[in-house]
Formats: sequence, structure tokens, C-alpha cells
Amino acid sequence: MDILDLKKDLRKEMLIKRVKLDPTYKKAYDLWICEQLEALIEEKNYKTIHAYLTMGKEIDITPLLKNLLAKNITVITPKTLPKRKLENRTLTSFDDIEKGVFGTTHPANPKEYTGTFDLIIVPGLAFDNKNYRLGYGGGYYDNFLVNHPNAYKIGIFYPIQKVENVPTEAHDFCLNEILINNNLH
Repeated sequence: MDILDLKKDLRKEMLIKRVKLDPTYKKAYDLWICEQLEALIEEKNYKTIHAYLTMGKEIDITPLLKNLLAKNITVITPKTLPKRKLENRTLTSFDDIEKGVFGTTHPANPKEYTGTFDLIIVPGLAFDNKNYRLGYGGGYYDNFLVNHPNAYKIGIFYPIQKVENVPTEAHDFCLNEILINNNLH
């Protein structure tokens, strides 16, 4: 089996596992992730955060993003474009969101943010101890992360998404840290 088939099979397996998560556990874990991220942001005094707007069964970081906006911390979220590109837009309110491709949403504000980030919060389908991630297969985050070498990159996921080794190719990007709690039940 080649690496592309390995990735494809792992994606399928993780999507199924994530869908089967107990809703009560999911909600508790999502809140734990939000608390951990907010503590990190405060501790490091981060001012510009790149994050995603939740889709499907991803970790819901909406409470975190709302708290950051209330604290006047700049939150940038991506709009998915063709050819594996992300256009980064400033999130000002959850009342100003529009639907994008692949089930995504993004700020309706058409002004692109082209500055730097202190922290990039990275979703994914599988993660390993070497801080590699398996995304959805579009290459969007790998193309984006490589252009922000100075930002701190943290992957968030459920413990069921942890694997021994994520199959990697030359373009796959290693994160600075992965955030996991194996003790939350």
C-alpha cells in the first residue's frame, strides 16, 4: 500500500471514529481544549491568533474565539480558495459569517489579512508523537503553515485521533505542539 492509500484509509477511519464520539464527552473535551488554549494565549501574551471556524465534528473552539474577541485579541480565520490556498480574514463577530466550500464558513468581511500570527491553531484528522498531522487531504494547511515559520503552531484533536505514526510526505508540516488530554472521560 502506498503512502496516499495509507493516508486515505486513515482519514476514513478517523472521520468514522470522530462521528461516534459521545456528545457529552465531546462537549467536555471541546471546553477543555478552549481553556487550555486560552491559558496558553494569556501566558504567552499572544495578540494575533489564526484559528478555524468549526465544521462537522471538529473540536468546537467557538467559546474560545468569542472570549478572544471580547478581550480585543485579533482573530484571523481562513476562507478556502481554489488551488490549495487560504485567504485569511479578520473575524469581528459571529454575526458576520458566510458559507464557503467543503462545508466551511468564514468571515463575510472581504478584506484580507496579510500580517503575521503569534499562534496558529491547527485542526486535523490524526496526529502523532512527532507532532505531525493528517489533514483532510487538500494540502491547505501545509501550504499555509510553511509561509509562517515564526508562528507557534499547535494541533488540537481528540485522543481517539492519536496514532503511532502519521504517514508523511516531504510537504507535510510538523507542528510545535499537540494538545491532548487522555484523562478526560
